[in-house]
Amino acid sequence: MKTTRMNTFNVIGIKVRTTNKDMQAAKDIPALWEEFMSKNLREKIPNKHNNDVYAIYTNYESDYTGAYDMIIGCKVTSLNDIPTDMTGVVIPECTYQEFIAKGKLNDNIVYNKWMEIWQTNLNREYKADFEIYSENVVPTINTEVPIYISIQ
Repeated sequence: MKTTRMNTFNVIGIKVRTTNKDMQAAKDIPALWEEFMSKNLREKIPNKHNNDVYAIYTNYESDYTGAYDMIIGCKVTSLNDIPTDMTGVVIPECTYQEFIAKGKLNDNIVYNKWMEIWQTNLNREYKADFEIYSENVVPTINTEVPIYISIQ
């Protein structure tokens, strides 16, 4: 694990308000991914920095046990042109602890890494946490997904 300071950046994508309570996020997040992928929304996002996909967790009600916003989208150079069915979010400058989920996406590597993160004693900031999926990731091939957790 390494700690890194990241500058503010912007993301445009689609959003759901969810919670980990009663496994609600286990329903909401796959549905959001399905919408993002089936509607080819990556191609509809203007001003993209690149084609990597960001999964953002932000606007926490309290901690990981409370409600939060989950946004799937792309890093953009500007929030001046947000499509009407999407949302824009500013990810604030912050220090992050980096975790790496390794393996095949189909083997729930990201979810399993989150289970590990929730058991750590990190001094979490709960500003914004995110995962980055490279544009050419294939769910059935070994990959690495960095997960950044905002810390104090």
